[in-house]
Amino acid sequence: MSVKVVVDFDRCASNAVCMSILPEVFEVRDDGYLYVLQEEPPESLRDKLEEAVRSCPTQAISLSDD
Repeated sequence: MSVKVVVDFDRCASNAVCMSILPEVFEVRDDGYLYVLQEEPPESLRDKLEEAVRSCPTQAISLSDD
């Protein structure tokens, strides 16, 4: 089973909370925008991904199981 990271960029405030939890997947660059470095990260990161989803202040991140 794989997991896909879905970001609602209309809701995203690029506050970098997700990046502080999982910098392997999320990065806020100097341009002030969030980038998803791994759209389909390994299953081994699921716990951290779920933490990032829960911690997002704007609830812009979700996960989709494929």
